[in-house]
Amino acid sequence: MATTSACPTPSTVTSNGSWDGDNPLHHALPLIILQICLVVVVTRALAFVLRPLRQPRVIAEIIGGILLGPSALGRSTRFTENVFPKHSMTVLDTVANIGLIFFLFLVGLELDIRAIRRTGKGALAIALAGISLPFVLGVGTSVVLRSTIVKGTRQGPFLVFMGVALSITAFPVLARILAELKLLTTDLGRMAMSAAAVNDVAAWILLALAIALSGNGSPIVSLWVLLTGIAFVTCVAVFLRPVLAWMARRSPEGEPVKESYICATLTLVLAAGFTTDAIGIHALFGAFVVGIAVPKDGPFAGVLIEKVEDLVSGLFLPLYFVSSGLKTNVATIKGGRSWGLLVLVITNACLGKIVGTIIASVVVKVPIREAVTLGFLMNTKGLVELIVLNIGKDRKVLNDETFAIMVLMALFTTFITTPIVMGIYKPARRAAPYKHRTVERSDMDSELRVLACFHGSRNIPTMVNVIESSRGTRRRRLTVYAMHLMELSERSSAISMVHKARRNGLPFWNKGGNADQMVVAFEAYRQLSAVTVRPMTAISDLDTIHEDIVTSAQQKRAALILLPFHKLQQIDGTFESIGHAYHLVNQRVLRHAPCSVAILVDRGLGGTTKITSNEVSYTVAVLFFGGPDDREVLAYGTRMAEHPGVSLMVLRFLPAATVDQDELAKDEACISNFRANLPSSSAPDGSVKYEETSSSDKAGIIAAIKNLGRCNIFIVGRSPPAVALVEKSDCPELGPVGSYLAASEFSTTASVVVIQRYDPKGDTSTLVEEVAVVHDVPDTPLAFATPESSLHDKGKGR
Repeated sequence: MATTSACPTPSTVTSNGSWDGDNPLHHALPLIILQICLVVVVTRALAFVLRPLRQPRVIAEIIGGILLGPSALGRSTRFTENVFPKHSMTVLDTVANIGLIFFLFLVGLELDIRAIRRTGKGALAIALAGISLPFVLGVGTSVVLRSTIVKGTRQGPFLVFMGVALSITAFPVLARILAELKLLTTDLGRMAMSAAAVNDVAAWILLALAIALSGNGSPIVSLWVLLTGIAFVTCVAVFLRPVLAWMARRSPEGEPVKESYICATLTLVLAAGFTTDAIGIHALFGAFVVGIAVPKDGPFAGVLIEKVEDLVSGLFLPLYFVSSGLKTNVATIKGGRSWGLLVLVITNACLGKIVGTIIASVVVKVPIREAVTLGFLMNTKGLVELIVLNIGKDRKVLNDETFAIMVLMALFTTFITTPIVMGIYKPARRAAPYKHRTVERSDMDSELRVLACFHGSRNIPTMVNVIESSRGTRRRRLTVYAMHLMELSERSSAISMVHKARRNGLPFWNKGGNADQMVVAFEAYRQLSAVTVRPMTAISDLDTIHEDIVTSAQQKRAALILLPFHKLQQIDGTFESIGHAYHLVNQRVLRHAPCSVAILVDRGLGGTTKITSNEVSYTVAVLFFGGPDDREVLAYGTRMAEHPGVSLMVLRFLPAATVDQDELAKDEACISNFRANLPSSSAPDGSVKYEETSSSDKAGIIAAIKNLGRCNIFIVGRSPPAVALVEKSDCPELGPVGSYLAASEFSTTASVVVIQRYDPKGDTSTLVEEVAVVHDVPDTPLAFATPESSLHDKGKGR
């Protein structure tokens, strides 16, 4: 009797719906949607849990993949058959690899070959040592593994795969770790990034070699694969790069990039992936090479990143980690031999990278503590490691047990990097002590330095107009450091911005073509005014970005930090918060500031554009209750009154009899000095008015403020001896009076500046160490120097 074999019914794309009795999980589209949603939720939840440990998101994605695989949830047959059935793996792997192709294109966009060419001899030596020694140890490890758990596999490909797996440094992951630890702009960070970039390129070349050797054909076939791969790279450089450069030239700054250029480039990425896959290497190599070939100058590369990164990094790339996790079964590691091999692999991986890097670092005269730190930083693994392991698994070079051991090795080595580096290396933030930390000073003709911070373009017009009003007379110079505060995210563009900032020294200086569009507004103001403006960019996690602000203020000898309020005014006049994290940034700066701090509540001073100096016509009101903050407010208002377009109104609320007599004496001296000097010397007739009122209760103070009439700016102290004017406020940094002035019930047009005077007893020592001699010039970016020479010269003092 003849037997017939029934072929499984092919899965359809969409279902008829649950109401029709159809199970959506039996169809490709709803199943892949469920898988993507589950993967994103699990990986993001793990990233949130690991955030206090300051771990990169790649750790959460690797762990999430393992948890969803046979090591944890995959142990449930019901879960596996419904959520990750075998017939869905082809679709899942296809989508994951498409995401991987475009992510590798983004990695190529980030990698600037010109920067690698400029790598110093020291960084090059560290990179080569950090590749060669772990590669040798990887080959030695492979001998042990082949004699125990990988019997029967071909020797050549297995040796190369193990060597590559142990010698890789994850360039994007390392950049994020350095940024989070605020080491990017240090000499150590420059050295690590330069060495990692060289390591990255070497790893891709070795991986191409490993793939070529892992084919099923003869050595002649492997040779042809390598030769055609080299021919492909040559064709991209000779024929494709000029086309990409032509599109980049036709995409000038300030104009939108044509949709046809974006579509053509993304299609070229897929075509290149097809070509390299047909050659026998892997589709991701084509995408990576096209990314390198795209010109990095101009907006073209940035627009490509903006179009691709969120969808790929947020949705598709985590699928690749889950795809890896579904192949990782930790249960295969059982018995003393398997766990012993895991310890051996981890030991050799760490030993090779760390010892090799330390030896090369010491040879190029890097101090020993920096050398050890560099070794642990270079031991970071990431996505490229998983790519190597997955290709080895697909090519039958690695079995299940070896694959699980190598994944756990990558997870462990990356996980330990941040805590160990934090423990052994804490670079001292140094700054020279300086005298002028407040606006009020005995030498009123001295230069005033202001660190003006902003989050986005909406903060700029009002901030520039406040700065213009504060410039005083020509004999009193004003220098403004305009710092763009940018959150370091997991996006590729964040790393691209970090690279640009890192090239120009401390503390993330931008100049020339590296300046972002918002910094250009301050550059334009500098050219049109007598104010010295120095643009800067700080890229950091919001939990620690206050350290950049405080450190920069100290190193630049600022007397005033100008911060934007964490709420933006809406059309109806109410304020909406841009996030609690930004609120905490202001509070931390107030706590640690090395100078006076002003918070600007923006209500559109001067409209949406900067007003030229001859068009300035503002009325500034200073509310003086007494105390150190209010004396600082009066000094700032006095400086504003020197501007020919500013009218100043000072309203003093007379103190009660119970006020501290020492403070009262200082207040009286301040008021007497103001009344005696300003009207007769600097201010035009009628531009300065002074009034006093005895109102001290809530109703009286509010009535007195309202009687002032229409004002463009109110300047108040943060902690005046006054009663609270609002029953409840969620913004203690504005103080009792500032909270009332910022309320929409009071005004929707008057901007408010709330000032806290510098307190010598404040907590600044934890962030900045004051030393007598600092070699960094406070006004200018650091001179360009090779990383290794800088480390040799400065590292001993850390």
